[in-house]
Amino acid sequence: MRWISGVAGLAVLVITVGSVLRNLVVTRGLGSALVRVLWRLTRWLLRRVSAPLRGYEARDRFLAWLAPIVLLAMLWSWLIGLLAGYGLLMYAFSGLSWADSFREAGSSLFTLGFASSVRSRLNALDFVAAASGPLVIALQIAYLPTLYGAYNRRELEVTLLESRVSPPAWGPELLARQALVGTVDELRGLYEDWERLAADIGETHTNYPVLLAFRSPRPYRSWVVALIAVMDAAAMHISLAPTAATVPAARLMLRSGFTALRDIARVVRIPFDPDPRPDGPLRLTFEEYAEAVAHVQRAGFPLERSAEQSWPDFRGWRVNYENIAYALAHSADAVPGLWSGDRDFPSEPLAPRRPTDRRPQPPTR
Repeated sequence: MRWISGVAGLAVLVITVGSVLRNLVVTRGLGSALVRVLWRLTRWLLRRVSAPLRGYEARDRFLAWLAPIVLLAMLWSWLIGLLAGYGLLMYAFSGLSWADSFREAGSSLFTLGFASSVRSRLNALDFVAAASGPLVIALQIAYLPTLYGAYNRRELEVTLLESRVSPPAWGPELLARQALVGTVDELRGLYEDWERLAADIGETHTNYPVLLAFRSPRPYRSWVVALIAVMDAAAMHISLAPTAATVPAARLMLRSGFTALRDIARVVRIPFDPDPRPDGPLRLTFEEYAEAVAHVQRAGFPLERSAEQSWPDFRGWRVNYENIAYALAHSADAVPGLWSGDRDFPSEPLAPRRPTDRRPQPPTR
């Protein structure tokens, strides 16, 4: 019985330490079964609690607790795993009972020392356990500044986007708003900023998948909906005005965007086609696209092609990222913006609200 306990304790320790290393130390986007399980359980619980509530804002207030709960649950899962592993090992290598073995393990793991004994055969385990508890807690504490640094960089650009298109962001409205205020040429800088942000998101959100659960500070903002909007705007820009000066920046932004989404998809196990056909299936219909083209045309956006002429190019770009983007927006319970897919909860797609034109009118005679 005791040797079985020793093997089981060693296995538990290996699994727990491996989970700590995968999540906090090794930056290779290895993924984590622990994070996936905790995320799904916590999301299910919060969704059940918020189910009777009406309106997206009420749900969002509950879902904002998802990431903090997952972080705390990760820490406690590791500590419980270490306690179980050391307790089983101490039972295997001593004549202690089950209760005394776990009492000894807990005393050493949390450096309390109340259960210290003269049993020299446990000294090595006591020392290792005493180092493990503070080390895991220190790693988790050091982990938080990295998470919040990446979160702040992401949310800064999402917030800046609000000055160009009201949340929830929508690609055609982004183009239309720039046409209305005469800043279409300034889209080059936006594409360049989001090219860099997409690369940052691809790096940070694959190494630290718990960032996917962090919501924006305002209910109608969402990083994934904003990224879809900027990518859609870039794809429409290229398709409708292929000779525009902003086209090179738009192409680079699109490439960076769907590369980041594919990196995240590999970690969170979203299936995708790495080399889709340009005429592959889309959930967005041509009728929806044609309405969006008419929307930007009414705003004065300079068109070089019609909706029919530009549709094959736009479709060829969007097929690279649509399925992954929709899956991420669905799993993150993001705000149900236009062209961002469906949700688990009852919702209608929300269009961005355009600000009222407050420019002074010329005096009447």
